[in-house]
Amino acid sequence: MSNTDFALAVEDLTVSFDGFKAIDALTLYIDKNELRVIIGPNGAGKTTLLDLICGKTKASGGSIKFKNTELTALAEFQRVRLGIGRKFQTPSIYENLSVFQNLEVSYPKGRSVFGALGFKCTEEVKARVQVVAEEIHLADKLDTEAGLLSHGQKQWLEIGMLLMQDPELLLLDEPIAGMSAREREMTAELLQRICTNRAVIVIEHDMDFVKQIAHKVTVMHQGKILAEGSMDKVQNDPKVIDVYLGH
Repeated sequence: MSNTDFALAVEDLTVSFDGFKAIDALTLYIDKNELRVIIGPNGAGKTTLLDLICGKTKASGGSIKFKNTELTALAEFQRVRLGIGRKFQTPSIYENLSVFQNLEVSYPKGRSVFGALGFKCTEEVKARVQVVAEEIHLADKLDTEAGLLSHGQKQWLEIGMLLMQDPELLLLDEPIAGMSAREREMTAELLQRICTNRAVIVIEHDMDFVKQIAHKVTVMHQGKILAEGSMDKVQNDPKVIDVYLGH
């Protein structure tokens, strides 16, 4: 399979912080329309890997190709323009704006919140907001101030703000942290739906949730890939059991 067939091809990726290899010659291939979950003990390098893909952290060596474009020399905003969306652990939404406005300002017409003042809300934007709001279970909350949403709904709104940009690769760091059981179920269903036309990489600790959503699981340990495959396969891998139980 050539690299052009993958949504993301990470090869020999390394990053060192003061001589400590946080990511150590890591190679990872993500298929188009794949929902990949990355698991591993704390300090395994999971969040650092997402930081490297989105450009928050610069690689010391190796290659990250997205749609056959080498990313390692590109700035964070250039990677966003190429179609990479990243959600961090803490939701960053505009609490005092409505759900509609949060989605509207995320529409990628080279606009910032300040530029929004001179912006006409076109039918195209309204239609996109409607589609995304339905995807994230907030169609009946468009007029609600974002600060009044439940914790889970805020997480969905943030995913929605990324979906407004229609990214081809979505990076999500612990999206169900602090959610109720019902919200978790709805998030699982949401993630399964949104990976039908994009690749999604999720970092998650909750194994039941991982089982529900993952097409394939990658287990990281000390900046390397320890195991990869179906949840059943990695769960029964002696190396994985050792890492999880031996800590």
